[in-house]
Amino acid sequence: MSTPLIYVGQVMHHRLFPKSHRFNYSNYFFRFPVVDLDALKNSLFSLERFNLFSFYQKDHGARDGSSLDVWARTLLRANQINTVDGEIVLYALPRVLGYVFNPVSFWFCHDAQGDVRAILCEVNNTFGERHIYLLAQPEQQPIEEGQALSCKKIFHVSPFMATEGSYRFNFHWKDKAVFCINHHDDAGNLLLATALSGQPSSYNSRNLLKLFMRFFWLTAAVVLRIHWHAFLLWSKGLKFFRKPAPPNQKISR
Repeated sequence: MSTPLIYVGQVMHHRLFPKSHRFNYSNYFFRFPVVDLDALKNSLFSLERFNLFSFYQKDHGARDGSSLDVWARTLLRANQINTVDGEIVLYALPRVLGYVFNPVSFWFCHDAQGDVRAILCEVNNTFGERHIYLLAQPEQQPIEEGQALSCKKIFHVSPFMATEGSYRFNFHWKDKAVFCINHHDDAGNLLLATALSGQPSSYNSRNLLKLFMRFFWLTAAVVLRIHWHAFLLWSKGLKFFRKPAPPNQKISR
């Protein structure tokens, strides 16, 4: 069983069309096995109760506080993914002073030999909606670092992006973490490039305190920045797309 890790790095968005718009911010996220959430507990980090940092199972998965490990394995089996018999780890932001918003969380699903067989991208928008993109090889072969994976975009996120085209994913995780999601139109043109990256460090009270002192504002800043950059895009005259009804299916592959 792997131990929790803290990653500190950057988040980058670069919109290329119809007008260029780019930002890059310092960022952090955690990695931990969902079957052993007790490993997160210490004086500064609590489960299911308030602390400087905290984690609530109802923020992910079934959203009812039930086991995240059971939820993920049930979802995989329902989608005919039968090779995940190893550890499932979650990359996500925790709650800070009781608040969190994760634009996207990543679930890496391993086999018993430690190979990644599936990745769940749990996407949230600011309208309180969620969608799961399930990524796996056609024959459930191991997913390799740097391998391109794709999925049709069907979930509304930004009011300045049409809900069409496709996402192309690219992941590195064995040393530093680099997760790239690029949005292409139906002709294959790159519209938006995004990347989340981080260097791992030990999970302990000292590093948690340093993280809080440096980034105590981060979880609230995520939502503030989303709205600030929406205003900047509006001021540049980009077309506004009204929010469509959410997709009927909660999961796409």
